[in-house]
Amino acid sequence: MLKPKRITAPAEAPVSVAEAKAHLRVDSSDEDVLILSLLNAAVEKFDGRTGLLGRCLVTQTWSVKQSSFQGHRAIRLPFPDVDAASVVLKYFDVDNVEQTYASANYSVHEDEVGGFVLRNSDVIWPTVYDRPDAVSVEFAAGFGAADDVPSGIKAAILLTVGHLYEHREDVTMSGKGGMLPAGAQSLIAPYQMMRI
Repeated sequence: MLKPKRITAPAEAPVSVAEAKAHLRVDSSDEDVLILSLLNAAVEKFDGRTGLLGRCLVTQTWSVKQSSFQGHRAIRLPFPDVDAASVVLKYFDVDNVEQTYASANYSVHEDEVGGFVLRNSDVIWPTVYDRPDAVSVEFAAGFGAADDVPSGIKAAILLTVGHLYEHREDVTMSGKGGMLPAGAQSLIAPYQMMRI
């Protein structure tokens, strides 16, 4: 499988600048640019493919590509919380022409590792052209809008913003997750996905 690629960024951050400023007890707009930068850094720490949670927070669109259907009924997706209606499975046929695989031939599921596309047992995968991106799945994943992101995750983001705001120079912190303020790891623990 090739590295997953984000196609469409989330429409909003899980925490707004106004919420971050309220958490920091900042009333003026003098440091809005700094606070936005810290907020973006904190969100990146938790969100998406490289985030600690291993999941998308606010809904965003991703694509995964692989060289074949690999003889399995399932295609593993890198995240949970996949919007099944958003899934589009495409492939390059033996003539190297891109085709869309009918959505009636598969279903979308989730387990403890994340989402996956499962081919119906009464159909077979088509034969594909020999190329590294012969099969692609585009999908939307995330909790929904910013209001749908669990409060524990939002609180961890705010704690991280507060920590970065107060400690603008490099700091050394021990423990799993590094650079997380006390309490943030326990807040996100229920939402962390297993890595495959």
